[in-house]
Amino acid sequence: MGLSWFLRKSSFNKQNPLFQVVKSITGFSPVDLSLYMRVFTHTSEGKTDANGQKINYERLEFLGDAVLNTIVSAHLFKSLPQNNEGSLTLMRAKIVRRSFLNKVGERLALIDHLSCSKQIENYSPNIHGNLFEALVGAIYVDLGFERCSQFVYDKMIRSFVDLGKLEFAVLSYKSLLVDWFQKKRMEYNFEVTLDNGAESANHYKAKLLIDGKGVAIARAKNKKKQWKKLQNVLILSSKTALNQYKTSIKTHYSCISTGIFFFVLILA
Repeated sequence: MGLSWFLRKSSFNKQNPLFQVVKSITGFSPVDLSLYMRVFTHTSEGKTDANGQKINYERLEFLGDAVLNTIVSAHLFKSLPQNNEGSLTLMRAKIVRRSFLNKVGERLALIDHLSCSKQIENYSPNIHGNLFEALVGAIYVDLGFERCSQFVYDKMIRSFVDLGKLEFAVLSYKSLLVDWFQKKRMEYNFEVTLDNGAESANHYKAKLLIDGKGVAIARAKNKKKQWKKLQNVLILSSKTALNQYKTSIKTHYSCISTGIFFFVLILA
């Protein structure tokens, strides 16, 4: 009964358009298409099954996040035998960060198959990473850890992960700066205040003080996006400081001492 049921189900699945969609994306033949139906169903659809359970990708996204962390951890463990626990944890965080997963999901064009009740352009860019994690969760449940690992390696690690470049990627400039100050036993302080002036829209002013003296100041409308934009402008004008950073990162940032670079750090 088990084998005949499986063969009938497989034959039926191949006639479903979703079967070809999943196979073209993953390279594997899916067995339980109901899982992938959830992957490509947004919460805005408001769908439920016969038991009243919601049909959307959120639970699979939760599972996929955990599975993805395990797969990436295993890859780093094998690829970086000289790195300690802290270094491996940091490298993993750089790989599974939201902006990185968004790129993977966007490359796979997962959103093209999403069933939703709103215009696609109205969703956050994070939808791409969310769908990718949900797909990882679905593959794990449907086909097991080995095939799921192969999918992650083929579609993400091999195509997007460059461990050499990731070594110099910075997740939090502010944390990096705090770490450097602590190592140097320097007194530091960050001041962020509302600074509207004569303008109607909210503006924020960020100030960095070292040993009680202000060394950098920035003003922008948005704490994150606009500060990031300012940071990019400053990076272009402080190549020397960045080169110092790249040279010194392996020696715990011992060579960083440029005031303008401090300003770049605080803006992230």
